[in-house]
Order: sequence, then C-alpha cells, then structure tokens
Amino acid sequence: MNPLISAASVIAAGLAVGLASIGPGVGQGTAAGQAVEGIARQPEAEGKSTRHSIA
Repeated sequence: MNPLISAASVIAAGLAVGLASIGPGVGQGTAAGQAVEGIARQPEAEGKSTRHSIA
C-alpha cells in the first residue's frame, strides 16, 4: 500500500475520533450544568437530581 495513503488514513481516523468526541462532551457538560442549576434552585431535590444525572 502507498505510504502516503496509509499516513492520510491514520490522520483522518484520528481527526474523526477527535471530532466525534466533541458532541458527547458538550452534551454531558450541558447535562451536568443543568443538574447543578436545578440543585441550586431546589436544594431539597439534590438526591433525586444526582440519581438521575448519574444514571
């Protein structure tokens, strides 16, 4: 196999994995932020919010 194609394939795979991990990271950060906001508004619901955010 051509070494240039091999190198390009490795670089493309690395970029694909890196870019694909951005979406879930943003989603988890948003979910955690919303959980913290909910706990700040209603401290008595902390156990319920924590249980749901972990699951």
